[in-house]
Amino acid sequence: MKQVKRTFTEEQLTDVANHLLKDNPNKRIFAFYGKMGVGKTTLIKALCQTLGVTDIAGSPTFSIVNQYLTEDGESIFHFDFYRMKKEEEAYDIGYEEYFFSGNYCFIEWPEKIQALLPQGCVEVSLEEHQSVREIKY
Repeated sequence: MKQVKRTFTEEQLTDVANHLLKDNPNKRIFAFYGKMGVGKTTLIKALCQTLGVTDIAGSPTFSIVNQYLTEDGESIFHFDFYRMKKEEEAYDIGYEEYFFSGNYCFIEWPEKIQALLPQGCVEVSLEEHQSVREIKY
């Protein structure tokens, strides 16, 4: 698959979320890379909204994983591995059950569990350049 690269502003997040999902119709695992404050959580909130999540999406920094439900009762899982000290901690939360559930999984700080990421997951990189952000996947 060719690499997609787009620049966007915060007002264009819904469009970016739509394109990301449309460009990866059969993918369910998305790994988000980028510095703190670049907008990973904000983009994931837009993805959840696009997918019909009825819950309020927020960063699972302390809980490690949040589960959201869509209007259709489907589960979406949002991970934040920032506070993990070692990869083995992912086993403690049963990451395999989430990753291989067939549900959408959005992962922040995937570099903390790089070896555990399923083959073929969508790697999304975010960068900030003044008030414009850039996404690559």
